[in-house]
This record gives sequence, structure tokens and C-alpha cells, in this order.
Amino acid sequence: MNDLFEDATPTGSNAPEFTVSEIAGRVRKLIEEELGWVRVRGEVGRVFRARSGHLYFDLKDDKSVLQCMTWKGQVADLGIEPEEGMEVIAEGKMTASGLQSKFGMNVQRLAVAGEGALMAMLEKRKKALAAEGLFDEARKKALPYLPEIIGVVTSPQGAVIRDILHRLRDRFPRKVLIWPVAVQGKECAPQVAAAVRGFNALTPGGALPRPDLLIVARGGGSIEDLWGFNEEIVARAVAASGIPVISAVGHETDTTLIDHVADRRAPTPTAAAEMAVPVRLDLLAWVEAQDGRLARGVSQGIARRQQRLSDMARLLPKSDALLNDARQKLDLAEAGLSQGLVRMIERKRSGLDRVSAPLRPSMLRSRFGAARERVSDRGARLVAGQAARLTRLGDRLEALDRTRRTLGYEATLARGFAVVRQGEAVVTRAAEVRQAALEIEFRDGRINVRTGDDGGS
Repeated sequence: MNDLFEDATPTGSNAPEFTVSEIAGRVRKLIEEELGWVRVRGEVGRVFRARSGHLYFDLKDDKSVLQCMTWKGQVADLGIEPEEGMEVIAEGKMTASGLQSKFGMNVQRLAVAGEGALMAMLEKRKKALAAEGLFDEARKKALPYLPEIIGVVTSPQGAVIRDILHRLRDRFPRKVLIWPVAVQGKECAPQVAAAVRGFNALTPGGALPRPDLLIVARGGGSIEDLWGFNEEIVARAVAASGIPVISAVGHETDTTLIDHVADRRAPTPTAAAEMAVPVRLDLLAWVEAQDGRLARGVSQGIARRQQRLSDMARLLPKSDALLNDARQKLDLAEAGLSQGLVRMIERKRSGLDRVSAPLRPSMLRSRFGAARERVSDRGARLVAGQAARLTRLGDRLEALDRTRRTLGYEATLARGFAVVRQGEAVVTRAAEVRQAALEIEFRDGRINVRTGDDGGS
């Protein structure tokens, strides 16, 4: 290490001079070559994700703070997302920044330091999600009694999917859609969350139909193996699911965050299949039992009603007794019917005689003659009145015609006057005359004249 600075040993005024950049570069080289790849245990402090995608956080203990950074391209391979207060083991390379003369650690892998730290972090997440109401029983959905399509989110290999399919076939065969995912490791949480959201995005009745029920399943394992199902992204995806979800992660003693937000928790994947569908043979037996009960109930109901009808029939009087009075009334009505008809005809005939008595031929002829005379007199008066009216109207018309002739301009022409026209207009003043052709109308005819430049003829 001292070899890097052996030429910088002070010898009075002969000591070499370095620029700030040279010193920063030598310090960076020293740190990177001497420390190289390191593993550091500490508590996560401030966490900050830049817009560029780079991740910055602090590792600290009771005495010191180490600045850490994970570049954008390294975040996906980090393993877990650092959270403030989490105790972790970070792996990466030490480096130094020449711009600010600071050193730090480029963290490329991150793991929780021990099961106790994992449980503490899990408890913290559980409290935060419970405070948001994601664990409330009121928001959980009921499972469909007999789903048509069941979606299973699990690994396509292993005993879990085989156990689920086998149990479904034994109980009540249904259509099953499998969404393959990683069930442990860094890819587990994002793939499980994407599968739940993907199933919810399917269209009901489409080419790839939307399931009526989801099962998220995995076999047993350590807390580290099951940690992907404790990630917040998975819990929120299950809580937001519009499809009811059964959580079947681990064995009966294993508990993860997804168990609290799911609509139902199954102790094992096999138990999840049993929750999903009823037993077909049990249903058939139940239906047959109900069918027998229905047949017996109908038969017994008919028998009870027949007995009741017989009991009531014995209390009713005989049919002859019920009809005797009605028959007697009918006989009496029949006997009086012919006599009633004869009396009615006699009454109608008497009334007709009363009405027709005044209608004799002599009376009709007399009334017709009087009516004819009235019509003749009225017609004569009407003709005389019309003739007198026509005479009056003719006299009035003749008087009006005389007045017309007296007032017309032709009578004025007969007294020596003339009418001067220029085109269709009548000229009444000399000022209106211009050099043009005029027409003058006299009593016995019309002549055309032409005026001069000064307006005279």
C-alpha cells in the first residue's frame, strides 16, 4: 500500500506536488485495489431512488455511516429492495468519487441479515398493510360455489400443481388455467403479482376466458424460500384482485402476507383444491336424496289433501237436496211463461191500436192539401219578392252608370278638352314635357306629335 506513495515522502522543499485530481485518483485506486469485493453488515438508513433509476442508501452501525449506491442496471439483480431500518448484508465493490473526495460502496447484492431481521421487517409490513384495511374481513369476497374456470398461479414443475389437478379431478373436474411463475428467489414477487393482475385483465367469455377463482400456491420451505410471498407488491396485487383468491403457500404452520389479504387461506395446496370445488359424488348423492325427499313430500301432500277433501265432502249436503229448490223454481217459471207471453202480446197490441187510431186516410189527405196550399202561397210570395228586388237593383245600376258617364274624362273631352300622354303617363304640366313623342286624345280620336328642343310642339 505504501508503494503508491513512496515517491511522495516529504524531504523538505523537494517534496513533490500533486493536483487534487491526482490525489483523488490515487485514493480511489488504493481503495478499489486494496478492498475489492466486500461483504458489509449494517442497518439500512436513508433510501433514495433517483429519477435516473439509480438507487442510493446508507448502511450504518452505532458508530459510522457508509454511503451505498446501486446503478440502474444493477437494481433488478439486487435481490431485495432496501427499506429503512432493515438489517442487511450488502455485497459489492468499494469505490471513491474524485468529484467530492468521498468513498462509498457499489452494492450489487443485498440480503436480509438473519431470520430475526426478516421477521421484524415482516411485522412492520404487516402493520402497515393492516392499517390500510387490506386485512379486513369485510372487504374479502365469497368463493363461488362451483367455478367454471380456476386459475392457478404456481410453478409448472413440482408436486404442487400435480396435487391440485389430481384433487380437482377427484372432487369435481373443472377447467384449469396455469400461469407459470417462479415461487422463490428475486423473480418470485414480480412474477406472482403480474400473474394475478394478468388473470384479472382477461375478458370473461373471451378466447382465453377470465377465471372465476384464483389459487396462488407453493410448497413448504424456510422463511427465505417463502419471502417472495411476503413482498408488498404481491400483497397489494392480491388485495386489488376482482377475482376471489385462495392462498395456499407453504404448510399449515407457514404464514405469509398473502395469507392475510387473500379471500381464503388454505393450509396446503391440496386443501385449496378442496375449498375450490365440492365433491361431485357427494353432490350427486345429495341431489338424489333431495329428489327422494321431494317425491315423498309430493306424495304425502297429495294424500293429505285427498283425505281432507273426503272429510269435507262428508259434511256437504246431497246433490239432490241442493237442487230441489232450484228445480221447483224452474218448474214454476216454466208454467207461467206461456201465460206471460200471451199477456205481453195483448198489451203490445192495445198500445198499437191507440197509436194508429188517428192515422186515417181522410185525415192524411186533408193535412196534405193544407200543406200544399201553404207551400204554393210561400212560393208565390218568394217569386214576387225576387222580381221586385231585381227591378230595384236594375234601377240602381242604371243610375250608377249615368254617374260614371258624367264623371268620366270622355264627357270632359266632349266639352273641348284633350288628354296629353307621354308614353303611359298623363302629362298635366308643361314643365314635365321633354323632347319626345306625345299623344293627344280628343273627343273624336288621338294624334301623335313631337315636341321641340324648348319643350313646345
